[in-house]
Amino acid sequence: MAMASNLRAKTAIISKALTRPRPAAPGAFYAVSNQSHSLPQKHWVPSSSFYISTSAAAAASSSSADKEKGSKWSRWFLFLPGAITFGLGTWQIFRRQDKIKMLDYRQKRLEMEPLKLNNMPPSSEILETLEFRRVVCKGVFDNGRSIYIGPRSRSISGVTENGYYVITPLMPIPGDVESVQSPVLVNRGWVPRSWRDKSFEVPQDGEKSSSMNGVPAQQNEQSWWRMFQSKKKKAVENQAPAITSVEVTGVVRGSEKPSIFVPANDPNSGQWFYVDVPAIAVACGLPKETLLIEDINENVDPSNPYPVPKDVNALIHSSVMPQDHLNYTLTWYSLSAAVTFMAFKRLKPKSSRR
Repeated sequence: MAMASNLRAKTAIISKALTRPRPAAPGAFYAVSNQSHSLPQKHWVPSSSFYISTSAAAAASSSSADKEKGSKWSRWFLFLPGAITFGLGTWQIFRRQDKIKMLDYRQKRLEMEPLKLNNMPPSSEILETLEFRRVVCKGVFDNGRSIYIGPRSRSISGVTENGYYVITPLMPIPGDVESVQSPVLVNRGWVPRSWRDKSFEVPQDGEKSSSMNGVPAQQNEQSWWRMFQSKKKKAVENQAPAITSVEVTGVVRGSEKPSIFVPANDPNSGQWFYVDVPAIAVACGLPKETLLIEDINENVDPSNPYPVPKDVNALIHSSVMPQDHLNYTLTWYSLSAAVTFMAFKRLKPKSSRR
């Protein structure tokens, strides 16, 4: 009997040990819910490692979303060069149309009958209405006040030679109704460098001007006027054949627009790199409204070939002609097509090899 009771006690202890709930594994646990007429159900609760893995997955998904968004913007940037080059090509088309209208306007103005400047006073309004019009003016050249613009190159028989454009005031002839009533600047054409050097080899004028600098202004003007009158009388009495009137056929022009590479004019030192009509007029002692005429006379004396007048066809010529704008348009459009094709090629998904 005692042995039987001991066996029952051991059996009860073993059954209790088997039915006792086991402890959860490290980092996780479960609860057992006892429900009636059903087997026990286990409810799992996520551990800290689960939270870590979930947050890592969320971060990875957000980074992938950012990468996808960035890739979209980078795709659009691939088409930016093509859009820019296409816009430049379109701009060249408008530039070509404007250049055609401008050259056609000049051509029509040059085909008009020449006007006489004997009764036209200088003014800015006349310049706006007469630019690129042919005019005829009569007067006397004042070579002592010539201005040289340059250096300007000229090709002669395939050989390039440096020289200058010479601008000389055309003065009125007293008592002559056919001459100009006010001074006019005339761009007489191209001259070689030796021509300009010879004009500077006159020390008399420089000595006179330096000696007159110390005289007061009023006395300077009086002495200058007396000297001018005496010279005029001597010229009329003794040197009348030396003064010859000239008739200039030219085209009214305005100032040049220099590029950023052209140096600035220096009137004090006599260096002129581009045509600035008001500044040249002031340097010659003339009003700012003085007109500038480019000589287009084609009858050149073989014995005195310089200055060489400008060709009239050069006045309707531009540094960039309409054909050049068309070439630029084709170049920009071709470049736009090339870079756009490369962008599509870059975005096209690569086919997987089998």
